[in-house]
Amino acid sequence: MATRKQSESVLEAERTKTKPPPLFKVLLLNDDYTPMDFVVVVLQTFFSMSREQAMRIMLKVHREGVGVCGVFPRDVAATKVELVTGYAREHQHPLACVMEEC
Repeated sequence: MATRKQSESVLEAERTKTKPPPLFKVLLLNDDYTPMDFVVVVLQTFFSMSREQAMRIMLKVHREGVGVCGVFPRDVAATKVELVTGYAREHQHPLACVMEEC
């Protein structure tokens, strides 16, 4: 009888590290026409901010021209920009909401 030797080789799973998805800042831009109260409502409605937080961000937008509403993955940020822009247009305000990569 002949004996067969099998080479002993163990296959190891290759571990790859996936990096987290890029994050995007959602920003509100100041304009001379959108009422401050409307901006506060937008921040409370679409970004789940308390009235105090929303007032702080609204004043930052008013004084500095831009304010960060939050940091999100690309899809979430794009959806928020779309929702805020649509809501502003629906209420006939030129409020600009944009996103930029962190």
